[in-house]
Amino acid sequence: MNQLYDLETFAKKLKDKGYDGYFQTEAAYSGKLIESISEYLKAYQNDKGIPNKNPSILLSTYLQWNGDDKPRVKCNLYIKHENGTFDVQKMDISRTDRYGQLLKKSQLTNLSIATIPKVKEAISQVTEDPKQQLSSRKRGFRM
Repeated sequence: MNQLYDLETFAKKLKDKGYDGYFQTEAAYSGKLIESISEYLKAYQNDKGIPNKNPSILLSTYLQWNGDDKPRVKCNLYIKHENGTFDVQKMDISRTDRYGQLLKKSQLTNLSIATIPKVKEAISQVTEDPKQQLSSRKRGFRM
C-alpha cells in the first residue's frame, strides 16, 4: 500500500520533483500547491456546494509554457485524499499547439509520490525528438 502524506510533506515532495508552479484544484482554486488545495478543502468543509463523493482531487498545472503562440505541456494530477493525507494516483500529460489541438498525450497510472517522474522527464514523454537535418548540398554540374 502506498504511504499517504500530510499536505506540507506532499507539497515538499512534489516541489523536490520540480512541480513548483501554480496549480488549479478542481478547475476553480488557483495558486501555489498548498494555497490551492487549502482553499478547496476550506470551501468543501464549509459546504459551499462542492460535491465530493469521489476521494480524488484533480490538480492541473502547466509544465511548459513559452507564450500564447507556442506549444505547451499541461499536466493533470489525480490526488487521493483521505483524512487530511494525500498521494498521487494518476497523471495525464498532454502537449497542445497554440490553438489547443492535441499533439501528443501520455497517461501514467498506479503512481505514488515516489514514482511520479520529474518535470523534465514528464515533458520528454510528450515532446518529439528533434529530427536530424540533412546538410544542404548544392546539386548540379560543376565545371
